Amino acid sequence: MENYDIYLPSYSIGTRIYDKIPEICSAYGKTAVIIGGRTALKAAAEKIRSAAAGSGIIILEEIWYGGEASYENVELLKKNNSVAEADMLFAAGGGKALDTCKALGEQLHKPVFTFPTIASTCAATTAVSIMYYPDGSFKQPFFLEKPPVHAFIDTGIIGKAPEKYIWAGMGDTYAKYYEASVSARGDRLVHYLQLGVNVSQMCVGPVLEYGEKALADIRKGEISYELEQVILAIVVTTGIASILLTKEHTVHYNSGLAHAVFYSLTAYEQIEKKHLHGEVVAYGVLILLLCDNQREEFERLYEFHKKTSLPVKLSDMDITYEEMSRIAQDISERSDIAHYPYKVSADMVMKAVDTLENM
Repeated sequence: MENYDIYLPSYSIGTRIYDKIPEICSAYGKTAVIIGGRTALKAAAEKIRSAAAGSGIIILEEIWYGGEASYENVELLKKNNSVAEADMLFAAGGGKALDTCKALGEQLHKPVFTFPTIASTCAATTAVSIMYYPDGSFKQPFFLEKPPVHAFIDTGIIGKAPEKYIWAGMGDTYAKYYEASVSARGDRLVHYLQLGVNVSQMCVGPVLEYGEKALADIRKGEISYELEQVILAIVVTTGIASILLTKEHTVHYNSGLAHAVFYSLTAYEQIEKKHLHGEVVAYGVLILLLCDNQREEFERLYEFHKKTSLPVKLSDMDITYEEMSRIAQDISERSDIAHYPYKVSADMVMKAVDTLENM
């Protein structure tokens, strides 16, 4: 077997973890830019500035990432003088802002530190950026050599964000296990892939056990144990599994039918404008379980969806039956399921859709 390296995420979690910026970031330079979404910059930038000042790190500028995780926005950011001058890139926000900054850092060979302000994906800790066309439709994964240097997971900031982000993040999180376990079925796996599949099991248990309580606590403004466990599952556990499963820079084990459903549905404008990634992926998990004849597990997930209002029907995502029928073939041809142990056909997808529509 060839020599290889594995780089796993480094992270801090809590309500005061920005205080650790001096001890963690100082070794990487004296200047940084904060790149993120507009809401994220309002929520986190001043707190980052205050903590960075304690070590003499100078924040050169706060920069909007552009609104889409696209190569076009990466190129625009490259032209920013502060970005060119900065020793470090501080990425603040949700998945698209973080992925944009990660791709930027990879291309500029600058260290990236992430400051997730919502917990909707594992973007803060993964070694891949999911890139889109400027219109919001999916383009491709952009694989990185390493994950961000460190993720600062401030539960106080995340807990104040709208609950819809963690709500959607839960679906994206448990998808990791169901997709990886099906994609790897019957394969003789090398150590890092087997480890990734095993780690992905922890993407299910905490979400199903604590998810409903975590959502209730967000509504009450409480940073509870249950909320922290769900945040860790979304941001950290899924990120670790993703890094191990994408070591070979393919989506063979890191993705599957649930994401194939999502990526195909991004062809419709209403998905990009009105719905979140993990929300739609959660629906895709139900399709996956039906196509894979995992009826008992399907019933368990379906009940969780009903309790938490995650989508169970096309109308929950503003998709018509005709629209779904038009993309069923596209779903069946996605690279996400090219490594499946069996061929997923458009008919199989629509049969699963029919089952859900008739429940």
